[in-house]
Amino acid sequence: MLKIDNLHVKLEEEDKQILKGLSLEVPNGQVHAIMGPNGSGKSTLSYVLSGRDGYEVTEGSATLEGADLLDMDPEERAAAGLFLAFQYPVEIPGVGNMTFLRTAVNAQRKARGEEEMSSGEFLKVVRAKAKDLKIDADMLKRPVNVGFSGGEKKRNEILQMAMLEPRMCIMDETDSGLDVDAMRLVSDGVNALRNENRSFLVITHYQRLLNHIQPDVVHIMSNGRIVKSGGPELALQVEEEGYGDLLAEAG
Repeated sequence: MLKIDNLHVKLEEEDKQILKGLSLEVPNGQVHAIMGPNGSGKSTLSYVLSGRDGYEVTEGSATLEGADLLDMDPEERAAAGLFLAFQYPVEIPGVGNMTFLRTAVNAQRKARGEEEMSSGEFLKVVRAKAKDLKIDADMLKRPVNVGFSGGEKKRNEILQMAMLEPRMCIMDETDSGLDVDAMRLVSDGVNALRNENRSFLVITHYQRLLNHIQPDVVHIMSNGRIVKSGGPELALQVEEEGYGDLLAEAG
């Protein structure tokens, strides 16, 4: 599904290298988690994969199902099946949530040569998915994320994910700002979307999210590279012992 090979990335406006030879492969249907200290480059990785401005790839590659992600514009990456759930979803005043969702869904269907979803069909689908995620109908009528609580913003992102049906979902510290109940609702939404044709890359600081979203593989990232990979027990080790011994062992 997602294959990253020897990726080197620096900030465009500064001569500062952030990613320093990162390699990673997420097969179909798997959930991989990335943990690591602040400043290790976790969010930069998500931004570079989604096509955010401000970063320069100086070496390496990133492909999604064999297609060169780095050669695509952000909207082409989305149409190819990549989705980024933001750590801090932005508010978009003046743009209704339903309008945003329908426009996004139909833009992607059009890009893939599929028939656009009619108003009636869209309403039926979005209402059903919102109900599954325990999203109040009034929330769908409000401007995108405006006045939403932290938990509502994250659930709204999961609703976007459910509507767009991406193949590769990157979640950048989704647990930020969530209380226990909101984390469970968001995690339930993610787990409902797991299947053999969809993969997840979950970036998180805390094991508690991985109590709800069980990863197949956990990676530890430091100084712009993956320094250790293992099973879910690796996240438990981080929770109990911190990163000190792991990073010392990795050199």
